[in-house]
Amino acid sequence: MVFPFRRGTRRALLHPTGSSWGDLLFRAGSGAAGFAILALLALLAVVLAINALPSFRAFGFGFLGSTAWNPVRDEFGALPFIYGTLITSAIALLLGVPVSLGIAIFVAELSPGSIRVPLTYVIELLAAVPSVVYGLWGLFVLVPLITTYVSPALQGALGFLPIFQGQIYDRNLFTAGVILAIMIIPTVSAVSRDALLAVPQHQREAALSLGATRWESIRIAVLSYARSGIFGAVMLGFGRAFGETMAVTMVIGNRNAISASWFAPAQTLSSIIANSAREGAAGSLELGAIVELGLVLMLVAFLINVFARFMVWRFLGKREGGLE
Repeated sequence: MVFPFRRGTRRALLHPTGSSWGDLLFRAGSGAAGFAILALLALLAVVLAINALPSFRAFGFGFLGSTAWNPVRDEFGALPFIYGTLITSAIALLLGVPVSLGIAIFVAELSPGSIRVPLTYVIELLAAVPSVVYGLWGLFVLVPLITTYVSPALQGALGFLPIFQGQIYDRNLFTAGVILAIMIIPTVSAVSRDALLAVPQHQREAALSLGATRWESIRIAVLSYARSGIFGAVMLGFGRAFGETMAVTMVIGNRNAISASWFAPAQTLSSIIANSAREGAAGSLELGAIVELGLVLMLVAFLINVFARFMVWRFLGKREGGLE
C-alpha cells in the first residue's frame, strides 16, 4: 500500500516539532564528541612541542640530521633513529605488501564462499594480537630461525649487495622488518580486500567478454580500477609499521648507529623513546630531545595516515561517482 505524502511531509519527518530540542542536543553532543578528538590531538601536539623546546632551541633543525646521541656531553641527534624507522618500514612493505595483496585477491576473487568468511576472520584476528606477543614470538622463534638459516642464505646468495654484508647479529634491522611485515598483513589485506570488493561487477564481465583469462581480468579490470584503494591500504600499513614500538624494540638490537647492512642492530624512533622512558632521562635537554623524537614520530605518522585515508576516500568517491 502506498501512502501519499503532502508537500513538506518529508521535512516534518526529518525535523519533527515535538523533538526539536532532542535533535539539537543530539547534534550538539555528537559535534562536541567529534571536535573533542581534534582538540585532544591538537593538545597532544602542543604539549609535545612545549616540552621539546629545550632541544629545539639547542639544536634547531640540525637535530634531524645529526647522528650524535651522547647524554654525557648533551649531544643529541635523530638521524640514526629516523634511518632505522625508514629501513624497517621499507622491509615490512617489501615483504608484507605482496603477501597481503595475494590474500586480498584470493579472498575477494578466487576463494569459495564456504571458506571466504572464516579465512577473513582468521586474518583479521591477527590484528588483535598484542604487539608484545609478536615481540616474544619473534624473540624466541623468528630470531633463531633468521640468524641460523635465512640470513646466511641471503648473505651467500646476495652478499655482493651492501645491505647483506657484514657480521650477522641475532637482533637486527632485518628481523625487525620481518616482524613488522607480519603485523601489517591484517591491515593491508583487509583494506585491499574491501577495495577489490568495491569494484563494479561489470568491470570483470567486460574483460571476460573480450576474451581475457581470469588472471587477466583481475589484473586489468580489477586491480587497475582499485589501485587508489590498494595504495591507500599500503600507506595505512606503512603508518602502522612506522609507529610500532614493543615488537620492534625486542628484536632490533637497540644500537644508536647507522649501518648499511640489514644484519646490524639499530634503533627506531619508537624504540629509543621506549628505552629512554624505561631508563629515565638524565637531564632536561635529553628529555627535550626524546620528546622532540616523539613529536616527529607523531607528525609523520599523522601525515601518512591522512594521506592513506585520502587515497581510500578518493577511490570510494570514484566508485560512487560511477567513473572508470
